[in-house]
Amino acid sequence: MAAEPSQRPREKTSAGARSILLTVLGEFVLPRRGEVWTGTLVHALGALGVEEKSARQALSRTAAEGLLDSERHGRKVRWNLTGAGDRLLREGTERIYGFMRRPHAWDGRWLVLTVGVPETQRRLRHRLRTRLTWLGLGSPAPTLWVVPDASKEAAVREVVRELDLTDRAFAWTGPSADVGDTTKLITAAWDLDDVEKRYATFIERFDGLAVASGREAFVNQVLLIQEWRRFPFLDPDLPAELLDHAWPGPRAAAVFHDLHNRWHRRAQSEWDRMDEEAAARH
Repeated sequence: MAAEPSQRPREKTSAGARSILLTVLGEFVLPRRGEVWTGTLVHALGALGVEEKSARQALSRTAAEGLLDSERHGRKVRWNLTGAGDRLLREGTERIYGFMRRPHAWDGRWLVLTVGVPETQRRLRHRLRTRLTWLGLGSPAPTLWVVPDASKEAAVREVVRELDLTDRAFAWTGPSADVGDTTKLITAAWDLDDVEKRYATFIERFDGLAVASGREAFVNQVLLIQEWRRFPFLDPDLPAELLDHAWPGPRAAAVFHDLHNRWHRRAQSEWDRMDEEAAARH
């Protein structure tokens, strides 16, 4: 099945533009010393359905968050990843490309965390939820978080410390006490039915997709990563012992890595072409 060049990506909202910008920064700018011209980013995001105004707003917002710095070269502006931006993208890259990469054995141990944040502290609650979800934890009840992976103890401790919640949190690791129904706990902590449907959609959309040009390779590479990067937030990557049927995650991961490898060279070459054009403009 070939990609349809006539199907131009729809215009993205400002939030969508920022998300696409981060994907582009991680895939194309991070490996190139973290440097890029404004014109390159605006042109690249334009190919992905982001209008120039939205692209520039996304750049400004990302810089305001401390992830990018700007440098003026005559009439042109060159952006550089900050230390915080570099760390964020490297951590994201490691998680996205390592996720569901290979089967892992389970020692039967869980990590259980209880931490209370008042509803009045909405921003802190959101940051906590985002960080713990990224680590694969689920919340089956208010203030309670679980994951069948005791090796995440150090990472959870770091999140609690960074958010200054040490005096409100307690955590335990160990096997379940065989009290209650583990299936009900899993259902309450994670919406696996929804995740499974998303995997099916991902496979249907991308499996067998072919590209006919460098531009198509670039566009579809970014869209592929955009879709895949959601799964580490959604799927706790449960051990096989806790699943009652074959999980589609490994197949979706195989589709992702196969296409990413196939399109990589052409997508990177297209990026270099756009960057050379931007550098040549006065």
